[in-house]
Amino acid sequence: MKEVVDYYSGFDEWGRLEREPLEFQTYWHYLRRFLPPSGHILDNGAGPGRYALKLAERGYEVTVNDLTPRLVQQARGKAEERGLLGQFRGFHSFNATHLSGLEDQKFDASLMLGPLYHLQREEERNQAASELYRVTKSGGYVFVAMMTRTRHLMTSLLYPQHWQPNDSIDGIKTFLETGVFNHRDQGRFTGAYYFKLEEIESFMQTHGFQCVKLVGSSGTAGLFQKEHLEYWRKQGDGDYAEAVKLMVEMAGDLGVLGLSPHVMCIGRRI
Repeated sequence: MKEVVDYYSGFDEWGRLEREPLEFQTYWHYLRRFLPPSGHILDNGAGPGRYALKLAERGYEVTVNDLTPRLVQQARGKAEERGLLGQFRGFHSFNATHLSGLEDQKFDASLMLGPLYHLQREEERNQAASELYRVTKSGGYVFVAMMTRTRHLMTSLLYPQHWQPNDSIDGIKTFLETGVFNHRDQGRFTGAYYFKLEEIESFMQTHGFQCVKLVGSSGTAGLFQKEHLEYWRKQGDGDYAEAVKLMVEMAGDLGVLGLSPHVMCIGRRI
């Protein structure tokens, strides 16, 4: 996993969420809907702590875990800056496939919004899901993000030279068959795995979770360019807020899921 650590050690993940605010707004909308009113939450794959800090602000106890030590340090620093350190119960750098430092059924709910992107081997994906099951309390909700094969296919067809080796039909066919993508260009996003939309629910069910709802990370805005959102901003705060609300509410529509760069499964531990 050195490639993943190296990538995120030099990548501005906090800035990405600010540049793509609809992803955070959409996920947070559904987190609030399904989270318990109080309790201890695991943010597994927390990055710099954007969701963890929001949870802490709402009074939850939070444990942070991310493979990249630099991001864990960043999350801790931001918690300290905001006077929220007292809400945190731990800052860890475990691999999501081996959460051996965390107790069984410790958390009332758990987030895993990222680790599955980078686990290209089926064995690793199974281990990560099994570990999430182990540390989450019975009946607790989990929020698990995945990348979709359909959206990456569309992106590859639209911008083939930016997504080599998907700049050839043979490359695209191999990707569609395996779901595995490795950039030919050095320094781009890490090697990744993309789920078929129809396999997400069965994957979760196999590992002991009932998939209650699927949510696209940015809904219909997955098709938007900067100028499209800018139009609605210029209509005033009220119209912009209503446009965002519509996109968030549509994030679970079956016709929208495949268009989203990421899909979140809201699951309940059986």
